[in-house]
Amino acid sequence: MSQIVSITYQPRDRRYTDRLGDYIRVPFAAAMLVADHGIDGDQKAGHNKSRQVNLVSAEWLSARAAEGYRAAPGQFGEQIIVAGLAVETLPPGTRLALGPQAILTITKGRTGCDRLEAAQGKSIADLGPIGALARVVMGGPIQVGDMVRLLEVADKMCIRDSP
Repeated sequence: MSQIVSITYQPRDRRYTDRLGDYIRVPFAAAMLVADHGIDGDQKAGHNKSRQVNLVSAEWLSARAAEGYRAAPGQFGEQIIVAGLAVETLPPGTRLALGPQAILTITKGRTGCDRLEAAQGKSIADLGPIGALARVVMGGPIQVGDMVRLLEVADKMCIRDSP
């Protein structure tokens, strides 16, 4: 079973003093996803239609920690950590259900940048996809411990759970 194990984001009232330092990510037990916007209360929400939510798998983070990367929640700039699903391998267009009603569509794999490399203090060039970026298709409440279900488009008219 896949589930949310961490929710972090940058609250609107928290500003960077050092753009190349650590990411500002505050842990939350629950959050509200807003359709076509992102996480309610997040500093970055609403700025980019294809980058509303940043996901990474717990297993991917664990492997990076073993390689010496800083992998505590939020240190890769992610907002939601999912255990039991390799989100970094999901192709664009894949849909995920989080919690009782929220639905995300993967827009693309997340790649590294100078900002992330500076926050990590080491090269990220060979890491491949660093999680996935998603758009909120249907909003709703989410919380740590919520189930994450992989959805697939059965045809243009319906979405069903994958086997």
